[in-house]
Amino acid sequence: MLIGIPKEIKNNEFRVGLTPGSVGELIHHGHQVIIETNAGLGIGHSDLDYQQAGASIAGSAAEVFAQADMIVKVKEPQAVERAMLRPGQVLFTYLHLAPDPAQTNELIESDAICIAYETVTSARGGLPLLTPMSQVAGRMSIQAGAHCLEQSQGGKGLLLGGVPGVAAAKVVVLGGGVVGHHAAAMAVGLEAEVFVLDRDTEVLKYLWRQFGASIQTIYSTRETVEEHVLSADLVVGSVLIPGAATPKLVTADMVAAMEPGSVLVDVAIDQGGCFETSRPTTHAEPTYIQDNVIHYCVANMPGAVPKTSTYALNNATLPYVLALANKGYLQALTDDPHLRNGLNVYRGKLTLDQVAQIQGLAYTSADQALGL
Repeated sequence: MLIGIPKEIKNNEFRVGLTPGSVGELIHHGHQVIIETNAGLGIGHSDLDYQQAGASIAGSAAEVFAQADMIVKVKEPQAVERAMLRPGQVLFTYLHLAPDPAQTNELIESDAICIAYETVTSARGGLPLLTPMSQVAGRMSIQAGAHCLEQSQGGKGLLLGGVPGVAAAKVVVLGGGVVGHHAAAMAVGLEAEVFVLDRDTEVLKYLWRQFGASIQTIYSTRETVEEHVLSADLVVGSVLIPGAATPKLVTADMVAAMEPGSVLVDVAIDQGGCFETSRPTTHAEPTYIQDNVIHYCVANMPGAVPKTSTYALNNATLPYVLALANKGYLQALTDDPHLRNGLNVYRGKLTLDQVAQIQGLAYTSADQALGL
């Protein structure tokens, strides 16, 4: 199979679909790889590094899309990239279709096979291709939030962990999954006062066992969300419903009632965000202020640390890329029900029920689409 790696074009996105080491693995298995020139510069790898691994270099994304049987990316294809998809071509990347009807419709029209990292599942019920970026984003959320709390950024002028004789900042994490766990770990490490809210008592028990008295675990209700958000200095939104739009846990009225200079970091923005006042931002302009509250809603947070992110992502995605290449997409999807859960669009059919419901589109199950 010929695998294509275009350069990422989303604002300040420096990750790349495959590392030279991953390319070498594909070459070892008898496949070909074509990568757009300079696609790996963000992770410190030149075209020569990729050539030495066995890849050929294309002068443009158009060349990559025109030749490749499968496109491996990081972020969702932008409009110009969606226009280059060919019927029957495989696209393997993050998609986050729920809040993006334009992308959904154009992928359906492309007649391509679109497999989303974020809905591939594991035998344990986890999301193995979302997990590494959730770990990165959770840790980054505290870094970003701490920076935004500085006076020069419009924040309250608080040091997250305080100092002896001065209270630490209050950090509230909404959602105790992978993002929330890693956000809590970073906040605890900086000696903030940390509260984690979740509706899953097993998650709360796990966090309590993990962190002990270093955090407070709170069962999430409308009342407790409002109570802790209004008294927070930094709120991290880390709620996820796989494949679906994120529920708006924090209302605009709550935001308006927060103390001036408080900070909201919405890690769930890829799926629509969990604050009513959230809208996507970029690394070039990461924040905005509404009701005197700083909002950080960058839709590709891990793109700011591309070396860490790309290698962490490849550790998770490479086995699936190899399976798709070695077996062909049809056999790979047939053999692995967890990879099949990643199928979002198949040859003009939408195969993700949550998106079909949200966007009012026709739904075909992956099994039906594949004739299983």
